[in-house]
Amino acid sequence: MIKLGTKAYSILQMKCPKCQEGDLFETGSFSFNKPFDMPEKCPVCQQKYFLEPGFYYGAMFVSYIITGWFCLFFVGFFMLVLGLGWEISFVLLILTLAILFVWIFRVSRAIWININVKYDPKAAPNAHLKSQADAN
Repeated sequence: MIKLGTKAYSILQMKCPKCQEGDLFETGSFSFNKPFDMPEKCPVCQQKYFLEPGFYYGAMFVSYIITGWFCLFFVGFFMLVLGLGWEISFVLLILTLAILFVWIFRVSRAIWININVKYDPKAAPNAHLKSQADAN
């Protein structure tokens, strides 16, 4: 569905924005084991993941925007559509955010690095094999 070479692929698969083969994080998306650890660079194309000191401060703003809109829609849905009270809606919101916190953190970093680094099909050693497999 989402093709190799697109920003959406890199963000949703949490892959290196340059080669889209190396992982951005050391563990899986919903892992609470080392949830914030990132390698210094991509193991495939050697793209640096920390482009400058404090690079990921911008990801905090992305996280804030994602979380803010999610909270509005979540509480609005539970209050207006399902008719629950605000107390229950906010308790459910806090429980949901406790579970999604690591994923939101990682997606925000993936979005931020994808804003700053472009995809380079020549950086991925197996890119031509994947594009042929997608065509079939």
